[in-house]
Amino acid sequence: MRPLFEPALVNDAFGDPGLYADFRDERRALLFDLGDVSALVPRKLLRISDIFVSHAHIDHFVGFDHWLRVVLGRKPRVSMYGGPGFVEQVGRKLAAYTWNVVHRYEVALTIEAHELAPDGSGRRARFSSLRRFAREDGGSWARLGDVLLAEDRFRVRAAFLDHDIPCLAFALEEAVHVNVWKNRLAELGLPTGPWLRAVKRAVIAGAPDDTPVAVQWRDRSGAQEATRTLGELRPTLELVPGRRVGYVTDIRYTDENLRTLDRLLAGVDILFIESVFLEAETDHAQRKNHLTAAQAGSIARRLGARAVVPFHFSPRYQGRAAELQAEVQGAWRGAAC
Repeated sequence: MRPLFEPALVNDAFGDPGLYADFRDERRALLFDLGDVSALVPRKLLRISDIFVSHAHIDHFVGFDHWLRVVLGRKPRVSMYGGPGFVEQVGRKLAAYTWNVVHRYEVALTIEAHELAPDGSGRRARFSSLRRFAREDGGSWARLGDVLLAEDRFRVRAAFLDHDIPCLAFALEEAVHVNVWKNRLAELGLPTGPWLRAVKRAVIAGAPDDTPVAVQWRDRSGAQEATRTLGELRPTLELVPGRRVGYVTDIRYTDENLRTLDRLLAGVDILFIESVFLEAETDHAQRKNHLTAAQAGSIARRLGARAVVPFHFSPRYQGRAAELQAEVQGAWRGAAC
């Protein structure tokens, strides 16, 4: 199965938290947390369509300025999502600068900031370079349950966890994955090719069987084209559950947080989770409202995660990353720590 997106940490395990989810077949990416993003080249920053911020501690939001400097005048629109006070936080970032020429840029930038409250309510605001980033209130923000963003092929869900302040955890979920049986396609005399993208999208969208599909390819005789119905092509396709990715950082190890994670991320395929301290420093982790590596691994095991990727290691363990990794993996596999 070829996944829709490829997730990877922005920095190494000791760097600022951040997850970059790159869409394979589109010039698009999602970003979870906006700490130091200098490791992302401009091309990658320009791909980002949506940014999800767990909370506005400096190591999760300090990269806003670097990101803005790269995309300003080059990208038309970005949506951002965060927790309580997020609209004001975005507005204050923008208000820190003098914008006397930005309204003349050939490519105008609009930032749509969405703010989620723990009670489920939401609001949004728009900041446009055409108006020198003056805030334009967008009113309430209607959502469906815990879903922040839903499109045909994926969705992003979120839940609040306790970090002494509300902190968002995220689930990135491919709606469904469509596999193609090349041998069955060949039996119909059809080749593989870019035209299959439209077929996959039609299937995911629930299009009827009589939907016409244009098949285009090139062979020794030159350009070829045929039309088939979606119903004719269905036997060549297989629908399987899409990949689910979890992103969890800056949380206390509490029963309530664990229950919330159960609801959000049970059965996740890949879990990216903070693993700040070694288990020997559990008391210190509790005071700092963070997880130990063993706690992170036990959460991955509890959720049934197929893979776990730890990050957000405390700098006190520089040179000892293997110890943290081993503790996470041991707890995930159920070994004694």
